[in-house]
Amino acid sequence: MNAFVRVYAKEALEIADRLDQERMEGNPIGKLHGVIIGIKDVLCYKDHPLTAASRILEGFNPLYNATAVEWLLKEGAIILGHLNCDEFAMGSSNENSVYGRVKNALDPGLVPGGSSGGSAVAIQAGLCMVSLGSDTGGSVRQPADFCGVIGFKPSYGRVSRYGLIAYASSFDQIGVFGRSIPDISVVAGVISGFDPKDSTSSRRAVPEYTEGLDGPGPKYRIAVLKEALDHPSLDPEIRDRIRGFVADLRSNGHLVEEISFDLLDFIVPAYYILTTAEASSNLARFDGVRYGRRTSDPQAPYPAFYAKTRSEGFGKEVKRRILLGTFVLSSGYYDAYFTRAQQVRKILASRTRLIFNKFDVILSPTVPTTAFRAGEKISDPVAMYLADLYTVYANLVGIPGISLPLFRHSNGMPFGVQVMTNQFQELPLFKLSCNLMQQYKSYEIPAL
Repeated sequence: MNAFVRVYAKEALEIADRLDQERMEGNPIGKLHGVIIGIKDVLCYKDHPLTAASRILEGFNPLYNATAVEWLLKEGAIILGHLNCDEFAMGSSNENSVYGRVKNALDPGLVPGGSSGGSAVAIQAGLCMVSLGSDTGGSVRQPADFCGVIGFKPSYGRVSRYGLIAYASSFDQIGVFGRSIPDISVVAGVISGFDPKDSTSSRRAVPEYTEGLDGPGPKYRIAVLKEALDHPSLDPEIRDRIRGFVADLRSNGHLVEEISFDLLDFIVPAYYILTTAEASSNLARFDGVRYGRRTSDPQAPYPAFYAKTRSEGFGKEVKRRILLGTFVLSSGYYDAYFTRAQQVRKILASRTRLIFNKFDVILSPTVPTTAFRAGEKISDPVAMYLADLYTVYANLVGIPGISLPLFRHSNGMPFGVQVMTNQFQELPLFKLSCNLMQQYKSYEIPAL
């Protein structure tokens, strides 16, 4: 499936032996004792190669662990290896990797989604128990939907970004893939919390995410975005199944109301303007001087040295986004694009607060279609970007979201729904998600 780019087999077995010995000696064990975890190739694992699926980081070995990785290890997790992804987490199909594309385990001719495609397929194919990805605009939830697994993105600031290679710093969050809500809630609880190494991490107390997952749960006030269900890009069968699902929620006592959300068509343009602008700044550090790949022409004078290094090291999609970001930040275009996109983001945040004054949950499709064929959209970036139509909203406003694989399409592929709650309301999100998975799941996640 090309899901893993590096497997640390010898080391994983050694850690497993040590954990077995500690347990047999009666020592306290961690919450993730012996749990096999894969991590996306954008997370630092000390003294292990890290490339972000790019040529430009060839030969780079981090000197420290990402905070999320460090906290997993402290609780007894075993890191099996680094997982394939779109280069620098930029993509919606996992076709932009220097290691080649990841294949969907249900149909190798289809994409697994992106950018965390390797992390999704690792769970789909039973290669590890849980995995970590990063989510800037849906890079956990969209591949989870395409692969028929669960993908969770926390609130912005809930999980430290220290040790995560940055794409767009005000959007990025580390997310979790798994087969069950209890599994994901345990891992999310371990990696959540304040980290002094990340100035954007929240000091809010982290509740026990596994609390109250069993049982029927309360009735929720659920908002369904009308324009999301009426959007012309949405597959008709997905639309019909979700409308039936909404009707069933009402009959089971939940207050469900379709609300108008006329900002939907502004979300993707605003997202790509802001994230490419941040990428243009963040990726300026990859110049071949201090670490990573240098140009094959080391005698090149400045500034040709930088131009050649970056031209040889970055792939096509990364170059496209750097150029877009540099353009929208340039003189004469900054106010027309970047400033207006920031205004849209502020309006979205204000509108979201109003929605959550009345409702507990926002529900929408996760992706407009099921997994598409490899190569189908690679030459049409606009069509590819529209695959993020429903997921980028949560990143723009910083709220948690989860993709639940509830259904199977007539084409045989899974699809689900996206559930979102207000900022730092992960516990209600897990409670409702657990309830929905128990009551409505018609698509069976393949067993280990």
